[in-house]
Amino acid sequence: MVKSDDIKRIKSVLFVCNQNAVRSPMAKGLADRYSKRRIFCESAGLVAGQLDGFSVAVMKEEKIDISEHQPKVLSSIPVEKFDAIIALTPESRDKVSKLAELHDIHLEYWQTPDPAEGEGNRDQVLDSYRLVRDHLECRIADFLKI
Repeated sequence: MVKSDDIKRIKSVLFVCNQNAVRSPMAKGLADRYSKRRIFCESAGLVAGQLDGFSVAVMKEEKIDISEHQPKVLSSIPVEKFDAIIALTPESRDKVSKLAELHDIHLEYWQTPDPAEGEGNRDQVLDSYRLVRDHLECRIADFLKI
């Protein structure tokens, strides 16, 4: 966790997951809202997937529009320009840990389940996405000390 003195120095955060299609775009949207854009936020995946419609729907419930998000690949992001990296999957943590160490970037791992693995009817699947959104919202609020 970032100490209160350190948060003043963090001006940019990169959220990383596997495909930049569900978790990291949601995290970026929430961080943009809560930081009131005082912190530059970006998201990327280990590979570029397709933006997930359920993610768009649950973020829209919170009046956050991520529908124009274009998934990005981590290798296309200048990682060294970020003050903090938040990995949302074990795979992304493993990939970015060496980069964070190499560039002296603060790294956090927030274990975040993949809501796309949820089963059931549409409402049950949406509930899986809402749980992830709400989990990320709490983590971001704590990280940004809101």
